[in-house]
This record gives sequence, structure tokens and C-alpha cells, in this order.
Amino acid sequence: MGRQHWKKIWVGSAGNMVEWFDWFVYASFATYFAGAFFPSGDSTAQLMNTAGIFAVGFFMRPVGGWLLGRVGDRKGRKAALTLTVTLMSASAVLIAVAPTYAVAGYGGAFVLLVARLLQGLSVGGEYAASATYLTEASDPGNRGFASSFQYVSMTAGQILGLGLQIVLQRTMSDSALHSYGWRIPFVVGALGAAVIFYLRRSMLETEVYEEDDSHAAERGTLRALWQYRREAFLVIALTMGGTVAYYTYTTYLTKYLSNSAGLSKQTATLVSFTALIVFAAVQPLAGRLSDRIGRRPLLITFAVGSTVLTVPILTLLKHANGYWPALGLSLLALLVVTGYTSINACVKAELFPTGIRALGVALPYALANALFGGTAEYVALWFKNAGIESGFFWYVAGCAAVSLVVYLAMRETKDLDLARVKAAQGSGESSLTTAS
Repeated sequence: MGRQHWKKIWVGSAGNMVEWFDWFVYASFATYFAGAFFPSGDSTAQLMNTAGIFAVGFFMRPVGGWLLGRVGDRKGRKAALTLTVTLMSASAVLIAVAPTYAVAGYGGAFVLLVARLLQGLSVGGEYAASATYLTEASDPGNRGFASSFQYVSMTAGQILGLGLQIVLQRTMSDSALHSYGWRIPFVVGALGAAVIFYLRRSMLETEVYEEDDSHAAERGTLRALWQYRREAFLVIALTMGGTVAYYTYTTYLTKYLSNSAGLSKQTATLVSFTALIVFAAVQPLAGRLSDRIGRRPLLITFAVGSTVLTVPILTLLKHANGYWPALGLSLLALLVVTGYTSINACVKAELFPTGIRALGVALPYALANALFGGTAEYVALWFKNAGIESGFFWYVAGCAAVSLVVYLAMRETKDLDLARVKAAQGSGESSLTTAS
């Protein structure tokens, strides 16, 4: 790959890192700022109110997927990517300067709510905008490799957020973190978003988009998307198992190791931190492999592995008695998930024609993520509170099994010409037809 392609990969995926840094630090620092925005007294009620505002972000993701997917198809990938990072920067600034309950009463909580709404809109559109850009900007033989950097950057954002939290916890007192230290990561996030905004202003539009001659009035509309409803439902189905597994072994893993396995919070955090670094490193390798052997073999490997191994892995993790056993099992789980994460961006983008590609990826993916990925932790805790925690293990395996059926039935997309997807699918050929 040439220097120009690497630049496109960097600019196209770097925003993901900032987006997911901001998204992650809200959840991880909630215990420190919850008391700042709600009346003192019941700390549990404070956390619940903060968690409620956090959940609002997931409900806004489909709205962001629709709005920014439309922008990406009508105004261009560059316009959508610039807008997403602008929204995220604004949300980070709002949280960083939000007044406390002591200063403005519930006014501070309202500012927090507005910021979270902006975050949901931004993340809802960023995934599809970057997935579309990375897929279109790379040459056909490297689409899997290029798009794998989406999850590299997403995971890097979580790693940076986790790393900053560890640094602040070790360099600041607990009282200082509760008083003002929790604002630091949001200042960092806002500055990072400003840098990405500057880089994206000078980025090049993809040639595939510029050369597209589809009717301008139909670009990015729900009416146009309805013509590709099979592909849209396919995106939801193939996302279902992957997003549940991803959230289980990333955002929920630390809590599971601490609350269920009984490991210390420090050990659980270190396990997650190390596992995520390895996970990020293997994404490009798997993406490159898909460019050689196809997307379906990796997706099927993920689904079979997740269906068969989820229950044993989570059961053994519950009884892990130290760092190394927990790390080994976590890495095994994440390696299985890599079959999905490394290539899901390009697979979805390869399903749609240029004029509807951004919206076609954005809206169905955001819906699936809100329904399954965003609720994974809540489902897990529901099963745990009900005294049947193992039920969640089977739930994750079941979601993977549903996606497995879809992977087995769908056709291979590796060799599709992105400029001619409309002709191939508009002729009546279903994306659920397995390639011969």
C-alpha cells in the first residue's frame, strides 16, 4: 500500500479513537462525577441517574445513524466525518465545563444530558462514515485490511481511556478526582477531537463517491434504503452476534472479573488493558487474511467459535483465580471475536451501492447496536440479579448462533466491485445467496 492509502486509513480511522475515548470515559468516570450533578445523599440513586443519561446515548445512535448516514450519502463521506467529530468535540467541552448541582441545581444535569445526546448522534454516524470511507478509499485487494483499522482505533480509544484513568487514580487523591479530576479526560477528548477536525478538513473525498452517477434526489433517503431492505436486515442479523460478544468481552469484562470472578479491581483492569492491546494488534492480520480467503470464512469461524465456546469460557472465567488464567481466557474469547470485528465494517459497506452505502450501513447497524450491544451489560446484570448468571452465557451463544445462520447463507463480498454493486443487486440477486 502506498503512502496516500496509509494517510487515508489514518485520517479515516483516527476519529474513531477520539469518539470511543469520549464514549468510554463517560462510563468509566461516572463514579467520580455522579455526585456533582445530583443531590447528595443516596450514592446509588446518583449513579442510576448518571447511568440513565448514559443509556440515552444508545437510543440516540439510530437517530445519528439516519441523520449522518444521510449526510454521508448526499454531501459526501468527508462532510459526514467532519460533522461527527464536531459533535463529539462539542459534547466533550460541555461535560468538561458543566456546572455542578451546588452551582446550578439540575442545570448541570441538563447540560450533561445534552452532551450525551450529542455523543449518541456522533457515535451513531461515525461508525458508518468511517466504515464507508475506509472501504471506498482502499484498493479492492486491501479493503479487509484497511477497514480492520476501524476496530484498531475504536479499541485504542478504550485503551487510552483506561490508561488515563489508571494514571489519574495513581497521581491524584480520591477527593481530587471527585472534585475536579474527572473533568480532565473530557478536556483531553475535546482537544483530540479538535485535532481530528483539522485533519479531516483537508482529507480527500473517495473516488468511488465522486464518480457515482446515481440520482441525487434519491441519495441517502429512506425510500432508497427500502429498495435494499434485504441488505439492511442482513446488516442487523450479522451484527447481532458480533456486537453482543464484543461488548461482553470488552466493556463488561472488567466488571465481570471483579463482581463474579472475585478478582481485585486492579487485577481485572490490568487483564482488560492487556487483552485489549493484543486484540487491537491482531485486527489488521485478520483483515489481511480476509482479503486472501474471503469474508465468510472469518465470519463463520467467529460464529461457530462463539456459539460453542462462550459458555465454557465465561464459566471458566468465573472461577479464574488470578491474572494469567483470566488473561488467557479473555484473549481466547477476543481472538474468536476478531473474526467479526476485523472485517464487519467492509462486509456491510460492500452490500450497498454508493448512493445509499453510508445510510445502509449506519441505520441498521445503529439499531442492532442499540438493541443488542448496548443492552449486553444490562442483560448480564439482570441474569446475575435473578440468580441465574449462566443464562447470560447462553444468551450470548444464542445470538452468535443466529448470526451463524446468516453467515452460512450470505454470499461472499470480497471480490465485489463497489462501483457496480447496484447492478449486481438491483437485478434481483439476493445478498443471502451463497456464492458458488
